[in-house]
Amino acid sequence: MNEQQKIKPYVIGLDLGGTNAVFGIVDARGEIKATTAIKTQQYDTAEAFVNASVQALEPIIEQVGGIDNIKAMGVGAPNGNFYHGTIETAPNIKWAHDCIVPLGQMFSERLNDIPVAVTNDANAAAIGEMVYGVARGMKNFIVITLGTGVGSGVVVNGQLVYGSDGFAGELGHVTMVRGEEGRLCGCGRKGCLETYCSATGVARTAREMLEKTDRPSLLRDIKPEEITSLDVAIAAGKGDEMAKNIYEFTGHMLGEACADFATFCSPEAFIFFGGMVKAGDLIMNPIKKAYDKHVMNIFKGKAQFLVSGLDGASAAVLGASAVGWEIQ
Repeated sequence: MNEQQKIKPYVIGLDLGGTNAVFGIVDARGEIKATTAIKTQQYDTAEAFVNASVQALEPIIEQVGGIDNIKAMGVGAPNGNFYHGTIETAPNIKWAHDCIVPLGQMFSERLNDIPVAVTNDANAAAIGEMVYGVARGMKNFIVITLGTGVGSGVVVNGQLVYGSDGFAGELGHVTMVRGEEGRLCGCGRKGCLETYCSATGVARTAREMLEKTDRPSLLRDIKPEEITSLDVAIAAGKGDEMAKNIYEFTGHMLGEACADFATFCSPEAFIFFGGMVKAGDLIMNPIKKAYDKHVMNIFKGKAQFLVSGLDGASAAVLGASAVGWEIQ
């Protein structure tokens, strides 16, 4: 290998969301050198999306000296499959919701055949924590993303767990409440962790508590259908007892789930990421309390409970770029 082949100081990270596709060019220290973005849903086909992406990328690639300085590209996307470089039936992306899109191959062909790796967004967050964040030096940990849904990335012995088909580690879809009383999940099953412990789950818990009781609460000043997890956090921060109870309920369920997760991989840490983490001790304290109560004795006192060390505004792009650095 000659010197010119060795020196490729940048990767492209793509955070592909249902609304926006955000690109960043990142160096090995995790510094984002340039960014650009397009609207994900503006395009009817994957081909049109990739064409628009490449057009948007060209100016920022030139800012870092051209494509010869790009080592690889990493993509974090809903239903991303690392094994195949594909997005598979992603429900919130109209050009991928009913088909399998070979996104990695499509980008590679348009970007001078650079290697492109695709994984789901929570897996990208886990790799990002391992490369740039609080999991540096760790070989066994679980990242749990608390946003509109509950995502997770599981790292065991220094490697992300993908399973036989590329979709392992969907901890947001473990069943926490069985039977008809379980909340219906977007996956089609009932009682999934995601339906209780996501931002939408917190808002739903708030609506249920308001409906079932006549307890006073600041949340009664908001139309039930307009309540968000942020509203609950603000009310709890003002001392609202019902809002605090909502976070107790949510955190307790998360802690119970983590106690179960510990049995299959004995992690050094659980790392929490996402907008709900901004609630701080309101969510973290009940998680730890429930974990300590329910975890098997052999695991007690071993796992840390940490909040992501990545800057929220750029974390998803950094996570995706870290996937690119992992390509051999």
